[in-house]
Amino acid sequence: MSTAALFIRLRWALTWSVLRKSAWQAVAFILGVLTAITVVLGTALGAWFIGGLDHMPASGVLPADYGPFAFLRGFAVIVGTVAIIATVFIQFMIFGDGSGMNPRKFALYGIPDRQLHCGLLLSGMCGLPAITGMLTLMAWTLAYRHMGAAVIITSLISAVFAVFTIVSLSKLLLSLLSTLITSKRGKAMFYIVTVLGFVVLCQLPNIIVNSDALRNVTAAQRGAGLLAVANAASWTPFGAAFQLPFDAARADLLAMVGRVAVLALTWMVCFAGSTWCLRHERKVAGAASRTVTFAGLGAFRHMPDSISGAVSARLVTYLKRDPRQALLFIMPLFFVVIFLVQAHGDSLAIWPSLITVGWLLAIAESNGIAYDGRGFTMQAIAAVPGVKDRIGRVRIYASIALIYLLVLGVMLLIITGDWAHPMRRLFALLFWTLGIAVALCGIGLAEVTSTVFLYPVPAMDKPFSSPQGRAAAQGFFPFIYLIGTFALMLPTGIVALILAITGVIGTLFWVLIPLALVNGAGMLALGTWLGGKLMDARMLSIVRTLDSFASLQH
Repeated sequence: MSTAALFIRLRWALTWSVLRKSAWQAVAFILGVLTAITVVLGTALGAWFIGGLDHMPASGVLPADYGPFAFLRGFAVIVGTVAIIATVFIQFMIFGDGSGMNPRKFALYGIPDRQLHCGLLLSGMCGLPAITGMLTLMAWTLAYRHMGAAVIITSLISAVFAVFTIVSLSKLLLSLLSTLITSKRGKAMFYIVTVLGFVVLCQLPNIIVNSDALRNVTAAQRGAGLLAVANAASWTPFGAAFQLPFDAARADLLAMVGRVAVLALTWMVCFAGSTWCLRHERKVAGAASRTVTFAGLGAFRHMPDSISGAVSARLVTYLKRDPRQALLFIMPLFFVVIFLVQAHGDSLAIWPSLITVGWLLAIAESNGIAYDGRGFTMQAIAAVPGVKDRIGRVRIYASIALIYLLVLGVMLLIITGDWAHPMRRLFALLFWTLGIAVALCGIGLAEVTSTVFLYPVPAMDKPFSSPQGRAAAQGFFPFIYLIGTFALMLPTGIVALILAITGVIGTLFWVLIPLALVNGAGMLALGTWLGGKLMDARMLSIVRTLDSFASLQH
């Protein structure tokens, strides 16, 4: 226990040291404390209100199907289960973020694996997030204040059990990821899969609620379904702790023992797994590094032998290795999936998703030089003309947009069956053209904003971290691209408005197809030229800005 106490003191010593050295970290910590107090007080108020409702029958005998009690039990177990799963899932996003209590930093001190993990586990229980979680769940005990002393005591204990389960699962998963995923390519793929999974989880409730399967389901059937889910979750490590107070209310000692056994087994598995990871890392720490060889010119072989071709090849090389930008190319696809799910078979509601795709494709390029980082310095030293740089980047992004939207358009034609209907094909062509035009306008605008409105981005090996400083720029500058892209489509919008006012848009909407293409191509050419001129004028300022951004990533 002396080792564990030492780790707890070390955790807070490191925290105070960081707060003394960084004003921004001190402000963030204070905001975190205020947020924690707000969450605890808000939970206490909500629990006090819910606790005032009648959860116990007048007879004092508690049947399993008693309405108010069943609702409270289902709510507590399901919400608690979802909260634990979400919290553990979010831990994936800090994988590789370089925590001060990383077990690798203690490898030189010869601490036994079990003692090391026990100290790290208990130090995690003493951090601000864990303390906030325990106090919040303890405040929820106010909802059970009329159920008796046994329920209140069990609820207070189960609050510690729930947080300890979260910390144990998080430590195990992060240890497994650190042990099994060692290459940069593997970490990049992991980050992409994690974010996509997180988006799916966030959209899953909305998709389920709007699905056809639930349209004809009665409220009673939904309630029975939720209780069935709660019953199943209460026997998992995620929901067992939240079921314990209700077992105490029913005096069901056998069920309580079973759920405590589930939690204890989970803790033992997590402890054993994390200890194995520490031992495995120690064994392979001295292994020789793998030699990696590269043959050929890569992307440079497929690009024109010119300055702009070299810029294009360098950009392709960066995009293949940068998980931060790869995510931004994959995310638009999810909007198409969401449109497909929520359209309920109406193809006319699906095709506008192509406009959203074109709108988001170049959002990374709107801050593209910041993603290049200090690698841009060599280009500045070589005195690459700004217009040549912009042409090289436009070549890649315009190609990506055309291929991306073409593939999506063909897939949607097949999925919706609109390829067999002439008018629907023309309607689909209109929205595909609008998607292309919006993408071209966005790329043209991005070539301007990336030279003027730069803001910090996370480091490539820490894509989920948040760089300090310039918070206002990080929050505001992306909206310049998002809003400005549609502003550049104003000529097409004016013509569409005139057609709508005159009442001929139903028959002459095809006029917008060539007009949108001309609109997009013109704005792309204008943005490429203007962006190049601005880059020539601001080259030294851009390099100084990138140096300051690099310091924020460490």
